[in-house]
Amino acid sequence: MADTLLSIRGLTKAYPGVVANDDVSFDIQKGEIHALLGENGAGKSTLVKMIFGLVAPDRGEMLLDGAAYTPGRPSDARRAGVAMVFQHFSLFEALDVAENVALGMENPPKRRDLARQIREVSETYGLPLDPARTVGTLSAGERQRVEIIRCLLQHPRLLIMDEPTSVLTPQEVEILFQTLAKLRAEGTSILYISHKLEEIRTLCDEATILRLGQNVGTCTPREVTARQMAEMMVGASFAAPEARRGETGAVLLRCEALSMPAPGAFGTPLRDISFEVRAGEVLGIGGVAGNGQDELLMALSGERLAPKGAIWFKDEDISRAGPVARRDAGLLSGPEERLGHAAAPNMSLTENGVLTAARRKALVSNGFIDWGRATGFAEEVIERFDVRTPGPGTAARALSGGNLQKYVVGREIQQDPDVFVVNQPTWGVDAAAAAAIRQALLDLAAKGAAIICISQDLDELMEISDRFGALNEGRLSPTRPVSELDIEKIGLMMGGAHDMEVAHVDG
Repeated sequence: MADTLLSIRGLTKAYPGVVANDDVSFDIQKGEIHALLGENGAGKSTLVKMIFGLVAPDRGEMLLDGAAYTPGRPSDARRAGVAMVFQHFSLFEALDVAENVALGMENPPKRRDLARQIREVSETYGLPLDPARTVGTLSAGERQRVEIIRCLLQHPRLLIMDEPTSVLTPQEVEILFQTLAKLRAEGTSILYISHKLEEIRTLCDEATILRLGQNVGTCTPREVTARQMAEMMVGASFAAPEARRGETGAVLLRCEALSMPAPGAFGTPLRDISFEVRAGEVLGIGGVAGNGQDELLMALSGERLAPKGAIWFKDEDISRAGPVARRDAGLLSGPEERLGHAAAPNMSLTENGVLTAARRKALVSNGFIDWGRATGFAEEVIERFDVRTPGPGTAARALSGGNLQKYVVGREIQQDPDVFVVNQPTWGVDAAAAAAIRQALLDLAAKGAAIICISQDLDELMEISDRFGALNEGRLSPTRPVSELDIEKIGLMMGGAHDMEVAHVDG
């Protein structure tokens, strides 16, 4: 026990209709990077919320350095030496770095002293930051540094990190890992949550696996394969996605020098974007978050109308056509933000199906919704994509993030689009669900559809794409066959080294 920092004993937390955590016990050692793994809905989020004082357990206890630990709120956790970097950043874009850091401190020092501390800590841990920079001008990777530095200024004994690499280039991931290794060497413990199992194998000392709210085992990640960990998470084996490649057909969608202003003060303008995608082809578009992914999807979906002559679908100029006209023609899309953009939170799954499939699946007749057909369509999506839900009448907000993701992606695929543009199709879903979604995209391409997959998961893009392009500050690199690229080259492209990259590949 002398080397144990946090001991969790029998933690249980239930909500109406579901037991989120059921008698969970494990230990985190001092100076250890400990992974917490589990598929969507396994109970990871509830568990870390209890550790950080956001949720109170129904039963069980926690011991921090041998003493009872019962945080009633996050401020109690921070005072005890527990800090957390959340998956979704909590930063004010109009404020600068120092102001954002100060908001996370109970007794912030004077501005000059705080700026000095930010510079010192950021340089010490290899995460350089300018305290005077406005957060709205920072890249996603730099914003994450703000969150990390805010935690490190508290000198935490335990640092909780939730999906920390989802917004980073490969080079930034390497820097982060060096930072975490330095913290570990100094004795800080890290609880690390990620769906990227190869990262877990590289970084973590031990792993605890949750399934359906229960601790189903521990392992030493470097001693097992990523597939073995994934199968422990889901309790069964599953197949890796397998492409059934055929000849590509005609060009279905092309962009010609697409340029558009930013949609808001902190949005990204699109700059001279040109590409084409053919029937049966998967075009992967990578990039660090905030480099124009959302803006590109809005332009392609018709949410924002483009200049005439910029977007062509089956040789027709659709630049000024709205979303309904594009959907009727066979161009469908799936945005990154699940709740609010892809799905109406308070509507049922059936109603959310009607929102996008009413015309293509004939769910409306003479102005009235055919509830039988609409329910049947929702049930088809739920069954095919293994959406864990009590039924099609369940509200979208009641689903876990991963299950809602399966529903909103499945809802579009089930409509048999000619072109499907999807942003972050497997973000936040577990390994088995991600494999199923990727397989569905590959199957759709095999049937002759053109797929544009915008993703920050480079392993995903390398696995399913035929061609790849990188977005950087609203510019798209020339697209290249994936067979000519590797992760390092793609990382350079994502960083904006487009011309150098093409010359390097061709040379």
